[in-house]
Amino acid sequence: MILRGFGAIIYKELLQVRRDPSTRIVFMIPIVQLIIFGFAIDMDIQHIRTVVCDLNRGIESRRLVERLANTQTFDLLGQVDNPEQVRRMIVAGKAKVGFIIPPEFASDLLKGKQALVQVLIDGSDSVVASNALQSSRSIALTQSSGGAPDAGIQFSSIDIRPRVLFNPDLLSARFYVPGLIAIILQIITTLLTAFAIVRERERGTLEQLVVTPVSKLALIIGKIVPYFFIGILESIFVLLIMRIVFGVNVEGSVFLLLSLSALFLLPALALGILISTVATNQGQAMQLGFLIILPSVLLSGFAFPRETMPFPIYLISCIVPATYYVQIVRGIILRGAGLWALWPQTLVLAGFAIVLVTLSAKRFRKRIA
Repeated sequence: MILRGFGAIIYKELLQVRRDPSTRIVFMIPIVQLIIFGFAIDMDIQHIRTVVCDLNRGIESRRLVERLANTQTFDLLGQVDNPEQVRRMIVAGKAKVGFIIPPEFASDLLKGKQALVQVLIDGSDSVVASNALQSSRSIALTQSSGGAPDAGIQFSSIDIRPRVLFNPDLLSARFYVPGLIAIILQIITTLLTAFAIVRERERGTLEQLVVTPVSKLALIIGKIVPYFFIGILESIFVLLIMRIVFGVNVEGSVFLLLSLSALFLLPALALGILISTVATNQGQAMQLGFLIILPSVLLSGFAFPRETMPFPIYLISCIVPATYYVQIVRGIILRGAGLWALWPQTLVLAGFAIVLVTLSAKRFRKRIA
């Protein structure tokens, strides 16, 4: 008697689960995330973008450059004419490591002296910087031990003189804290916008607003603007905490940082509206939100270097707006980069903003029409 109707209830719930669209999402999310993140998370750093300034241009310096090019650790982008160009490329984020070979490199080797090579390393990414530091030293030892006597002259070791820029102590906080700005803005704006609209639809108040004289465009903008300002306030708040608690200063322009943060808010808010056009309740909105947020955390370069990702996963990371905003905040906060260095990421973010805002507006109109 206690279990009477038990089988009928199970059958009814199974039918309801099968017909519920959110069930398919529950099974789809872990499969997609496991496949993508299983390939993306790799701490074996390879293909570090590297530039060389060879002021000697002798046989021994060319041998060192060839050894760098033949490794899987350093991905040689090319050679520049002066050390200032090396630093400029690192500040712009185009290179992570720069080797500067002085004019007296070959002559020092022939005289039996230690040949100095300066290595500039972008310390804003502590994981990549540590690997680059260790690999450059090992290459110098290999080059030294492989040097054969020439005309009775014995080659001495090569002395690598590394200089870590922007984060000399390789503190992980200086690497992770600036990237947290992107993740926090993504989570707050995307989820709050999606929940707000879905909650309005569940309560029936959204349909009531549609039949009022308020235009659809005014309705969309009115829904977005409050969360836009919340995102700006959150940006300022996080910057203050970053400075007071973690001691991380903004090396570049605060105005430029806030301006580009406002630009990033547009695609983030648009993603929230897109979620609201698909989700029928707040539970589905939460699931779809995490489907977007987790790639932003793991594929944007916030936690794991994108250089280690397989090429297909790397391509996926290129369609994540947070990828470019993480580069922007680290460039401005840690390297003091200006718009001259960050204009490619800015243009991509602007493109994302135009496409996603337009798409979300069309989807939203179609949904409430």
